[in-house]
Amino acid sequence: MSPPPDRTDATATPGAGTTPAADLAARLTGFVRSLRGHGLRIGPAETVDAAAVLDVLGLAEREQVRAGLAAALLRSDGQRPVFDAAFDLFFPLGVGAPEAVRRNAAQDTEGAPHAPDAPGPNPSAPNPSAEDAALREDLRARLAAALAADDRAAQARLAGEVVAAFGRYGTGGGGSATPGTSGWSAYQALGRLAPETLLARVLAALRAGTVRDPDGTGPDGADVADHLLPDEIRRRIQGFRAMVATEARRRAAELRGTEQVAARAVAPTVDRIDFLAAGRDQLAELRRTVHPLARKLATRTAARRRRAARGRIDLRRTLRRSLSTGGVPLRPAYRLRRPARPELVLLCDVSGSVAGFADFTMLLVQAMRDQFSKVRVFAFVNRTAEVTGLLTRGGADPAALARRILTEARVTGYHGNSDYGSALGEFADDHLDAVGPRTSVLVLGDARNNHRDPNVPALRLVAARARRVYWLNPEQRSLWGTGDSAARVYAEVVEMHSCRNSRRLGDFIAHLLPV
Repeated sequence: MSPPPDRTDATATPGAGTTPAADLAARLTGFVRSLRGHGLRIGPAETVDAAAVLDVLGLAEREQVRAGLAAALLRSDGQRPVFDAAFDLFFPLGVGAPEAVRRNAAQDTEGAPHAPDAPGPNPSAPNPSAEDAALREDLRARLAAALAADDRAAQARLAGEVVAAFGRYGTGGGGSATPGTSGWSAYQALGRLAPETLLARVLAALRAGTVRDPDGTGPDGADVADHLLPDEIRRRIQGFRAMVATEARRRAAELRGTEQVAARAVAPTVDRIDFLAAGRDQLAELRRTVHPLARKLATRTAARRRRAARGRIDLRRTLRRSLSTGGVPLRPAYRLRRPARPELVLLCDVSGSVAGFADFTMLLVQAMRDQFSKVRVFAFVNRTAEVTGLLTRGGADPAALARRILTEARVTGYHGNSDYGSALGEFADDHLDAVGPRTSVLVLGDARNNHRDPNVPALRLVAARARRVYWLNPEQRSLWGTGDSAARVYAEVVEMHSCRNSRRLGDFIAHLLPV
């Protein structure tokens, strides 16, 4: 497949037609190193397989190369978004500005030489010029037409033009810009273009019959508009936003270095996203990983049980058996293991941004309740209430769990702010019977107490009755004790762990399971 006519092929050396082997090997190893930095487990064997894929497929069919490397390097579907973003950086479709951008810029200057990476109109100017406004409206009109026709090629070309026109920030142009003083921003470009506001215009174009299906065989636009949901157009707009982000990352990589941009600009896999930094869509994706993670942890526990099934050697019984063989312990005797499933009590802060962390943990424990003899869940903001009934199997809507707890359980009192001292005191007064010598207690929260009394004696009372008490804090350790955080005070009483993402949380839950 020949490269698109409006881009410069990044996989070919000018005048040679092929990429030198040393450059290709360096590019592949840098790509693998970037994926490892984002938590993907890729060993030497997978890297050798990836090199074999490149040797067989070559570089002519870029999407085939993408699919082949994904098959060689990835182990799960959840790793694909990270892979695709890094692939677009290390194996880009083109270098420099798209040819359409250079051609338009040359026309604007009536044939004068124009640097490919010269900055576009300054979006931060207080009074944008009429030319700037005209360019913006022209891009919006062309984008609306491309979205209505679902023309992906036109959208890709427009993404390059939008980044060139509105995405540049800082000083300097072309290769003279100093890294750190200039760059390319998809956020800035999309903020100027505002593609999400084109929904009504696209629907109007479809209803007016001014566009047809992309393949040309379907009904005209008026018929399409009757069946095309607004959600479909929003999906197309999101796809265009992703194209702009990819283009901005590609051009930033040329300016600052591919590996540096890949390390900072590529979003991590869902299991490495911090709970406190996750957005609504990321939290929804995390909820969808609850049951696969629960199955994985249960399988890991089963393997541990098989390895430990025989137990430890019983020295007394082994010596007794050796009497029949002259004192030689030919037949060792083992102590039989009698694993007891522990009881589990969750005490969860469901206020503010911590609610996403507590929500995910409650759903994970609910999915693994068969691994415990008893599970009881308590939620609080500044008052404590049992919410075990809201998490009954199949009875809770994961997307609305936090909202149901806040509306159906009495977790707030005379104000709506977190008060760990009050919540711990109420738990110790009214629900201490839930804690016994076989109970492991998990406290979920960031320990930010709004400068109120932390009520440490209540936590000591719970710790004295329980088998173990663990505090899982979604904040990093460097933030404990800062501001209104009482984390270091509580950490002196119970064992506190930083569980910032689902990977760390899963590893910790696995240690609680019986063997």
